[in-house]
Amino acid sequence: MPEVQQTCIMVKPDGVRRGLIGEVIRRIEHRGYRIREMKLFTVDPELAREHYAEHSEKPFFGELVSFITSGPVVAMMVEGDDAVAGMRQIMGATDPRDAAPGSIRGDLATLITENIVHGSDSVESAERELKLFFG
Repeated sequence: MPEVQQTCIMVKPDGVRRGLIGEVIRRIEHRGYRIREMKLFTVDPELAREHYAEHSEKPFFGELVSFITSGPVVAMMVEGDDAVAGMRQIMGATDPRDAAPGSIRGDLATLITENIVHGSDSVESAERELKLFFG
């Protein structure tokens, strides 16, 4: 039996710059998920470091923080049956070259470093990220 979950989805600065907010929302809603909260804002460096804390020791950490703070993002609380896994499928693989056609990244992204969307990778990450962005 499916479990109703909430997950955090974010249209990253490249997706906002390219005018893809509506397309991302369309794909989420088309699959039957509900957007419970949504906000447009620019992530400050402190919040970015907290959001990407699990990667703080990796060589690309600075690039992650720099990119996510480079422009406005749209953060969403998305709810539905098995939302974490379902949204990961809709988004596609992190590297657009590996993402399936029909997925957001497979259809719209061109670079692994600018891949349109972020989505929580587990129920625990979703809880932590939703707290960060929605209190």
